[in-house]
Amino acid sequence: MGIDDRIQNKSEDLGGRAKEAAGAVTGDESLKAEGRSDQTKAGFKEKIEDVKDAAKEGLDNLKRKID
Repeated sequence: MGIDDRIQNKSEDLGGRAKEAAGAVTGDESLKAEGRSDQTKAGFKEKIEDVKDAAKEGLDNLKRKID
């Protein structure tokens, strides 16, 4: 919902991409997996933010119809 949350999620995603790339370059499968995990978590968090935004928008529309 907040821009701060979205920025943090994007940062986590980019960090995960960097870890995955570093793991690929060095042959460190554990680091690659950690990077993919970070990206997945960031993606889930972003989807949760989307749901929050949709719910807020729906409530705002309902309030306007009631008024």
